[in-house]
Amino acid sequence: MTLEEIHGQDNTETNDRMQVVGNALEELLVSSKKQDSLTVGVYESAKVMNVDPDSVAFCVLATDEEYECDIALQIHFTLIQAFCFDNDINVVRVNDIERLAGIVGTDESGEPKDAHCILVTSSNVDSMKDPALDKLRVFCEERRGAYDWVPTITLPER
Repeated sequence: MTLEEIHGQDNTETNDRMQVVGNALEELLVSSKKQDSLTVGVYESAKVMNVDPDSVAFCVLATDEEYECDIALQIHFTLIQAFCFDNDINVVRVNDIERLAGIVGTDESGEPKDAHCILVTSSNVDSMKDPALDKLRVFCEERRGAYDWVPTITLPER
């Protein structure tokens, strides 16, 4: 077997793994939305983290090229990440904010919600045993083992 064949297999496995993780994230967000256990928005998420950090099961930070240079947003992300690390909350990044906004829906006025930060929350311990959440936890642990503290997940195309 040549080096190129080995790397080709690694890329295929990595792509398959990323697709599974992307699907798990989408499943988690959809099921959490149905259970009314999503907090959407940077400021709303900060409030929840301040009031009831034990209710936070997972954190998603989203951006795209348009917001990469938004210093205020990057400062918020840094603070949210630090809070998540201090409270053992898994956190991931997603580079497709429009796709995330489509999943979490719109606000009362019909405008897309601010999907820069999404928290999966739960007051019920049993709801934290979601299989998609378990897949994401394992993925985050693996990535931390490779010193990727905030891994990036690609959502599946629809």
